[in-house]
Amino acid sequence: MSKKAKRSSLGSTLAVLRARMATDEHGATAIEYALVASGIGAAVAATVWSLGTTTNAFYASLANMF
Repeated sequence: MSKKAKRSSLGSTLAVLRARMATDEHGATAIEYALVASGIGAAVAATVWSLGTTTNAFYASLANMF
């Protein structure tokens, strides 16, 4: 195989790979899912934090009954 044929083959392979990467959205989807998961995690953490004081006071009042 001549050098010119190798360059042409390599050039066409790189062009195909570049076209595939331009249309591939798997990375963007993974980032979107990560952002959604982190938002849900923050909401759960905020809920647990706010309910922690209420729950602690409830259990303290139950403990004082006995």
